[in-house]
Amino acid sequence: MRLNTLKQVTTSMNNTGKMPVLFLGHGSPMNAIEENEFVRGFRNIAKEIPRPQAILCISAHWETRGTWVTAMKNPPTIHDFGGFPEVLYNVQYPAPGAPELAHKIASLLGETNIRLDYSRGLDHGAWSIIKHLFPKADIPVIMMSLDFTKSPQDHYDLARALYPLRKEGILIVCSGNIVHNLQKVAWSKMNKVFGYDWTIAANEKIKTFLIEKNHHKLIDFHSLGDAFNLAIPTSEHYLPLLYAVALQDKNEELEFFNDKIVAGSLSMTSVKIG
Repeated sequence: MRLNTLKQVTTSMNNTGKMPVLFLGHGSPMNAIEENEFVRGFRNIAKEIPRPQAILCISAHWETRGTWVTAMKNPPTIHDFGGFPEVLYNVQYPAPGAPELAHKIASLLGETNIRLDYSRGLDHGAWSIIKHLFPKADIPVIMMSLDFTKSPQDHYDLARALYPLRKEGILIVCSGNIVHNLQKVAWSKMNKVFGYDWTIAANEKIKTFLIEKNHHKLIDFHSLGDAFNLAIPTSEHYLPLLYAVALQDKNEELEFFNDKIVAGSLSMTSVKIG
């Protein structure tokens, strides 16, 4: 993309002031269609956010080799799960894409392995929560993948390069779960607020690190002991949190919401930065 074209893209985005950043604990895909305290939390937080020019979503459910950014005009709604009621598969979130923004992000990141994707749409880590924030689906949405070859520090560093987007009216939504261990889920308590001792301990400690802006500890989560090894057995649902905190200014406060644990080993804790 030529530099003069990038300049036109940037100046065409109305400056709405610095946008906040969201980390959203998305939980079960059923949150897309259920009415519960968590979807009410998503709707309430949306009232605190200026209307964005576009949304960039980093979801736990798109892992790739190298980093990819969706660049189609009309991304499809992906139902990337199984075993749920048919009504969930009928949900569509027909938000437009933003090809110009995708090109801008690829240029902004400046890495040789940033690629544009013209076929993959919005996975449930994106649409199942964004539909509660902006139900009219009238704000462009693009996604950026998680490169599974990168270290947590690499992901944090990559996210920092996205900071200018906050000043251009782009809402960055990071979608995952702080604690996500499906092997330990108490399926009989899927819809109940309940957490194991280690789930509560890890979730509370991570909240402390967030309040203290101790990003080093958040990045080095693998070294934090047994509770964290159980809470984060694989990193894909945790890594979006690192993208969110990497975009935080030194003097910028944060707000917790949906701060509950369900089914023993799933944290719905969500964070608004800015």
